[in-house]
Amino acid sequence: MNHEISVVKSELINVFNQLKFEKAIISAEIIKNKYLGVEVKKFSLLDTISFHNADLHRRIGTNFSKATWTKFNTLYSKVECFIKEHLKRRDVALYELGYSFATESEYFLRSKNLGHNISMKYIRMLKKILNESVRKVGYKENPLAEFKCTFKWKEREVLTWPELVRIKEKHFAMKRLELVKDYFIFSFFTGLAYVDVVKLSRQSVIEGVGGKRWLTFERQKSKIEVRLPLLSEPENIIKKYDSHPEAAPRGKVFPSISNQKMNSYLKEIAAACDISKELTFHLARHTFATTVSLSNGVPIESVSKMLGHTKISTTQIYAKVVQQKLSDDMDALPRKVSKILNKEDE
Repeated sequence: MNHEISVVKSELINVFNQLKFEKAIISAEIIKNKYLGVEVKKFSLLDTISFHNADLHRRIGTNFSKATWTKFNTLYSKVECFIKEHLKRRDVALYELGYSFATESEYFLRSKNLGHNISMKYIRMLKKILNESVRKVGYKENPLAEFKCTFKWKEREVLTWPELVRIKEKHFAMKRLELVKDYFIFSFFTGLAYVDVVKLSRQSVIEGVGGKRWLTFERQKSKIEVRLPLLSEPENIIKKYDSHPEAAPRGKVFPSISNQKMNSYLKEIAAACDISKELTFHLARHTFATTVSLSNGVPIESVSKMLGHTKISTTQIYAKVVQQKLSDDMDALPRKVSKILNKEDE
């Protein structure tokens, strides 16, 4: 019996050394299958991602946006880089994947100056692809299922009313900057994401309750129907572009502009308005949720519907920002009270 155990042990060590020589990913399951001669279908990871992205590209404009396809293409590049630089291989088979692949890829991404949350987002995207793909190729479960993606709370910056006023009252002689400013102010008062503002049609502007004008549209990201009343500021901006030659013939509210140019021009606007915060289009959406809505008593359920969130837990992130601001204000209150009392004593 001891002799037989020694023989099996020796053979397992040979399998291990062979896998190591081949620079393959090693796990107990892989060693067992190779030792027993179990044939495993070798679907490769890069091919799986590539097929997923090609299918996604065909569905741009129906189920997905071009921006989503671009993100998954970036994921392909990151995974390819990890396999070539870290594993020293051209590709890996799906059956080779496991918990260690996820942890090593996380460390690799972090070594490329990517933050914790960004690294986790890429791994979550990879898990999403595998969830869809493993069933198609006959695998029982996602090989990365054991790896749990965790995210660290990061306080989101928002604009204050004085900062908004500085942007709103600033006139730009350059048409491109004036257009971007109007885009930003519109989102500040409606909470629309960039892709939804670009695609917004004039048919989306309707007459609602009490004769007031409302926006009604389907969010590109979540496919949730959104209905929200228009405040006077965004309504005036819509009127401003009523007969714009690049918007009116297409039935759109605004002339089109790329997201890349949008955020580039916002940096110029921030400098011109003496705003030190990083001005991005999404910052306007954050500010609508916090400064405009939650801070003024709009119920979180209503804010969630106006933002087109599928889960209220997503909206609660913004509520946490408001709570943090309240906490900071209360921390400063004793000093302010003390200063007032000291003045009265004088």
